Amino acid sequence: METSPPIAHFVVPWGKQEVSLQEVGFDAGGARLLRVRIREGKRFTIFDVDAATALAWAEPMRAWALAQPGALATAAHEDGA
Repeated sequence: METSPPIAHFVVPWGKQEVSLQEVGFDAGGARLLRVRIREGKRFTIFDVDAATALAWAEPMRAWALAQPGALATAAHEDGA
């Protein structure tokens, strides 16, 4: 298995879970997947998802987030804009 540097790492403010996103490649079949790793204290939850699943997950999450009051202002502030 081949791993790339992290794509993103952040802490969820409400529950203090640490979330990491990383691309992983598997030798058998050459699959490239997105590893979603969530750490809650000593417990880890890991999902390896394909591109279609990542899009199916990301698009409704983005739509929901943008529909929240102040979402654009919060995102701009966090990006340093």
